[in-house]
Amino acid sequence: MKKLKTSKSIKKRIKVTSSGKFLRHKASRSHLLQKKTSNRKQKLKQVTCINKKDASSFTQKLPYLSK
Repeated sequence: MKKLKTSKSIKKRIKVTSSGKFLRHKASRSHLLQKKTSNRKQKLKQVTCINKKDASSFTQKLPYLSK
């Protein structure tokens, strides 16, 4: 059987927890920060889990990383 290829771009952006959940950083934190409130910018720093519906597509793109 052939080896499955991992998506390198997704591998760099996503971490997997020990329970198998995917973690990601929130978007919109790179530029145009003057108009965003400090409270909003604080919330954009946080790491969040990926939705369960989207997790199935990530398991296909990261076959050896996921548990």
